[in-house]
Amino acid sequence: MKALSVTLSLSVLLAAGFTQAGDWPGFRGADRTDVQTETGLLKEWPEDGPKKAWMFEEGGLGYAGFSIVKGVLYTMGANDDFEEFLLALDAKTGEEKWRQPIGARYTNRWGDGPRGTPAVDGDRVYTLGARGDLICVSANDGKELWKTNLVEDHGGKLQNWGYTESVLVDGDRVICTPGGEQGTVLALNKMTGKKLWQTTEWTDVAQYSSPLVVDHQGVRQYIQRSMTNVAGIAADTGKILWKQPFAQGKVAVIPTPIYSNGKVYVSAGYGVGCMMFEIGANNPKVIYENTNMVNHHGGVILVGKHLYGYSDKGGWTCQDFETGEVVWQEKKLGKGAVHFADGKLYLLEETSGKVVLIDASPDGWKEHGRFTLEPQTEQRAKDGRIWTHPVVSNGMLYLRDQELIFGFDVKG
Repeated sequence: MKALSVTLSLSVLLAAGFTQAGDWPGFRGADRTDVQTETGLLKEWPEDGPKKAWMFEEGGLGYAGFSIVKGVLYTMGANDDFEEFLLALDAKTGEEKWRQPIGARYTNRWGDGPRGTPAVDGDRVYTLGARGDLICVSANDGKELWKTNLVEDHGGKLQNWGYTESVLVDGDRVICTPGGEQGTVLALNKMTGKKLWQTTEWTDVAQYSSPLVVDHQGVRQYIQRSMTNVAGIAADTGKILWKQPFAQGKVAVIPTPIYSNGKVYVSAGYGVGCMMFEIGANNPKVIYENTNMVNHHGGVILVGKHLYGYSDKGGWTCQDFETGEVVWQEKKLGKGAVHFADGKLYLLEETSGKVVLIDASPDGWKEHGRFTLEPQTEQRAKDGRIWTHPVVSNGMLYLRDQELIFGFDVKG
């Protein structure tokens, strides 16, 4: 990976005021690239995998991901009282610090409970429950500071899988996607929860992707997706800067967009594929659109000049970012999620719970260890899978299967 990319990622972390470079303040990290910048991790795993440091058994139902800041892990779950909650654990020991109710439990055939990842900003934590309850709490003790609901207060429309978005905190704003006639994307004051703007000129219903913040040609903007469009939104005003049609209404749109040097990459499952386009002073210019990467929901990561992720069409795929061509594909592991740290890809197979460590390299699949997550939950819905994305932070690998949350020691 280019030194420039590492430097930029580190600068984002430092600017946000985090004390450890390995902290992970929200979904896909501080810059939403899913690139962990820390080093000194294991290059090879023992035969039975890295050492399990702890397992927490009261995480509740759901697929919520992890944020780790200053030694505390934040995630969400749902309990037997049909309530969703925000949870804080000691990141090194798994000991519970506090839990705070969010709202009513979301239910569906793929599994109950929340789906997003909390965002940590200074001494506050922000998170979105599956029914649209957006809450801000104190990071110290979980005390509620303010709360709003995307459906009741902002005209949002709940979709089949609920709200799965991981909210974005940027400057004085919390960015989220209620969708609907009042506006697709919404900015709230992060201190009070009061509305700053909503995209009244863009009113597509919400999908399941999480927004990205970028600085492009001197303009700070948010990039978000709906079922049929990708759009750039001015950070200060909520004005739509550009819009690019994509996905053609195929069931669901999930993966977070990727931005690099004025180019935006998006992907989707259900046979849709991927697209890369360039944004400038005029309308976006499509560079390529193909089915070389049909990524459903496990995520795609850009490392250097190459993209890595699982394609429903060809298996685990390395794709050239600039051309869209396949560099290699491999089916030694089934469909799942991906994370990057210290030159390696951490792959998690959704059906079996197998975890594999490979090189992040265009030279092909080179494996450095695998193990199967054990034990596994007995509470997972029949149509559910192990969908929580893996995260490496400060020498630990964090994994989840419903109420079971794991910490593995991967420090070299």
